[in-house]
Amino acid sequence: MTAGGATAALPRRRLLGYGVGSVGTGVFSTVPGLLLLYYLTDVMGVSAAVAGAVLVVPKAWDVLLNPLVGAVSDREAVRTGRRTRLLLAGAVALPVPFAAMFAVPVDAPGFAAGWAGVTFLLAATAFACFQVPYVALPAEISDEPGERGRAMAWRVVCLTAGILLAGGLAPALAAAAGGGRAGYALMGVVVGLVMGAAMAAAALATRWIPSRPGPRPLGPAAAWRTARGNRPFFALLGAFTAQSLAVAVMLAGAPYAAAYRLDDPGLTSVMFVCLVGPSAVAVPLWRMLARRHGQVRCYLAAVAAFAAADAALWPAVTAGAVVPVLALTALVGVCYAAVQLLPLSLLPETVHADAARTGHAQSGAFTGLWTAAETGAMALGPGVFALVLAVTSFRSSDLDTPVRQPDTALAGLTAGFTLVPAALLLLSVPPLLAYRRLAAHRPTGEHRRHAT
Repeated sequence: MTAGGATAALPRRRLLGYGVGSVGTGVFSTVPGLLLLYYLTDVMGVSAAVAGAVLVVPKAWDVLLNPLVGAVSDREAVRTGRRTRLLLAGAVALPVPFAAMFAVPVDAPGFAAGWAGVTFLLAATAFACFQVPYVALPAEISDEPGERGRAMAWRVVCLTAGILLAGGLAPALAAAAGGGRAGYALMGVVVGLVMGAAMAAAALATRWIPSRPGPRPLGPAAAWRTARGNRPFFALLGAFTAQSLAVAVMLAGAPYAAAYRLDDPGLTSVMFVCLVGPSAVAVPLWRMLARRHGQVRCYLAAVAAFAAADAALWPAVTAGAVVPVLALTALVGVCYAAVQLLPLSLLPETVHADAARTGHAQSGAFTGLWTAAETGAMALGPGVFALVLAVTSFRSSDLDTPVRQPDTALAGLTAGFTLVPAALLLLSVPPLLAYRRLAAHRPTGEHRRHAT
């Protein structure tokens, strides 16, 4: 048998066709968090507090929008049996506002803040139209948990490629074109086109996946009422949200650590390669360990190691020791692979387990809530880092008139890059333990195995 209910192995071309969309989602999830705050404060001269608000407010809209998109996606799936139209709409609409974020036409801080805020909101809206139905697809790609696991592994490898592309190529493109407004504008156009192409390719390549959330379409309120009894889902969501916030804070801090502590803004790309590069190798390793020792057990170990490596970065960054910083960043990358792979592998299982309770396999409703929390956390991360900068008296500047930062700002940006993410990772442990306890009471042996 084939797609949707089959036990036969999914062909690699179909797994790749699904996974390639994560190249695009990885780019969009990374570049604004990595570069937009720095672009506003150190190229356009926007104050740290205002720049932080610019990054948070559009994504706050996304938190409200994504559950609505999830309900729309489920209704579309009931009517047509596919989620393709919404996927394509998001993929086609996203590149233009994304490029515009980094192409402020007037050299004035106030105008730059308003322009970036409006274009970011438009880009986030387009991204939601793609991301929400895209994250819903793994629960529908096969009825076999092992095949869903394979699909998630391919997705995380492609996600890693997208993040690596974003973190390595985007800063390098901006720097190669002079590092000022023209450099960032060029970067926005090139990266936006690559991102849109990957997402459009996935939308077309996944048309074969049948979506049957049924038995009838639910509105947003009814979908929420149906979903809210899924306690394992919300425990998993709480853990993943705290981890996403930790990653977002760390990403926002990387350019500042490179520029002000390691004295080389170009090291941002090198640090990013060290962070994401090991993930491609680590994904199959974590998948093998999870099959042998249990997904949640490996998940907890990865979170603890991630937090320890983050904390160890504090003295290395403070001392400006480039080699130890890069080595610890690579260790973080190994743990980061697990923090991406394992929650996304557990998510489809929470949807399937809930279908027996409600009679609705409403993937879109759950992924709308999931992506709302994830995008909210990824947006809040730069805002948290900007708050740290503001509290510690960071001085904004433009590219032509750099300023010397006070010791309080140097200490603040170092803590924001290292200790704050470590603390957030530790905060994710209690909900993850709650998920393990709740999932252990699922009715089937398969789900009990996932919970160990």
